[in-house]
Amino acid sequence: MKTNTFKVALVSFASAMLLVACGNVSSTNPSATGTEVGETIKIGYNLELSGAVSSYGQTEKNGADLAVKEINAAGGVDGKKIEVIAKDNKSETAEAATIATSLASEGANIIIGPATSGASGASIASATSTGVPMISPSGTQTDLVVNSEGKVQDFFFRATFTDGYQGEIMADYATKNLSAKKVVLYYDNSSDYGKGVAESFQKAYKGEIVSTITFASGDKDFQAALTKLKGLDFDAIIMPGYYNETGTIVKQARGLGIDKPILGSDGFDSPLFAELATASAANKVYYLSAFVPSASERAKAFHEAYTKEYGEAPSMFSALAYDSVYMAAEAAKGSKNSTEVKDNLAALKDFDGVTGKMSIDKDHNVVKSVYVVSLKDGKADTVDTVSLTETAK
Repeated sequence: MKTNTFKVALVSFASAMLLVACGNVSSTNPSATGTEVGETIKIGYNLELSGAVSSYGQTEKNGADLAVKEINAAGGVDGKKIEVIAKDNKSETAEAATIATSLASEGANIIIGPATSGASGASIASATSTGVPMISPSGTQTDLVVNSEGKVQDFFFRATFTDGYQGEIMADYATKNLSAKKVVLYYDNSSDYGKGVAESFQKAYKGEIVSTITFASGDKDFQAALTKLKGLDFDAIIMPGYYNETGTIVKQARGLGIDKPILGSDGFDSPLFAELATASAANKVYYLSAFVPSASERAKAFHEAYTKEYGEAPSMFSALAYDSVYMAAEAAKGSKNSTEVKDNLAALKDFDGVTGKMSIDKDHNVVKSVYVVSLKDGKADTVDTVSLTETAK
């Protein structure tokens, strides 16, 4: 693969929107003593190991387990081994909240998970009240970081970029790298994810959006909408959504002769996308990703170790969970209790992970590189590393 590097402007993505899952819960707990760090560093898993999105939870558990295995083999943290307390939230938000409390009662010093934004939002109140920080590997919803008063959630962190972040990156990439002055915005209106990325793109994009249309999860036939688009004058299609629908849309679009570049969010990041789109149709397709094995020697080593351990290649989700555990281990150094782990995590800077170099900003969002993968005949062709700096270059 060819790898290029581009830089875009760093933008603050904190939002003061009301998050229903968090309600009016305080963002901090000054009296929290948390859990004591004893003879082991206790990491709790609050993951979707069964239920509707178990594929995310299972692969994240694999990535997290591999990190724990490596860290313990290297001597642990401050000479202390990591002890895992793994629990299944069954892909249910209420269960995720209960498990967050349960893990704290069992002495967890930090929690990895949940995988989804909804379950993460439901767990924040428990993390705050017990004084045990949580890292969601893949909860991308932008407004998870704040409570209803617009204050940063003290005990919530994540290893991935936000939906708002993706929209900003897509707007910049479409303009600078695809030279798109006119676009069609075609997004999943049935998910907060699709709507969040689309809204952010609309705010950030300086060109003309000639048409905005939507689809919904489970849709199969996109011919009518695509036929209308065919007669429009545009340079690219911006498509925030999951691979289930977007792969089919790409196939049908190419079948109708629409050959303009298509730029998607990280929901495209699945081997099933190219399978649904077909190799012949998956050309001039670009999508965001948090993990590319060719991006660094550390990423390559992780890919090889994971494949050897589990007999399959790692996904973006397993890589994010792997990094989450290493972030937790770094924050646990020198900590006497979970509130000190939280403080160290908030101060994390220039951490070198398999998903890129990252720092935690003042809003507890992670500032990191984003990869834009281009497909040729259904396979990754080039990878652009989008680095964030204060000044666009």
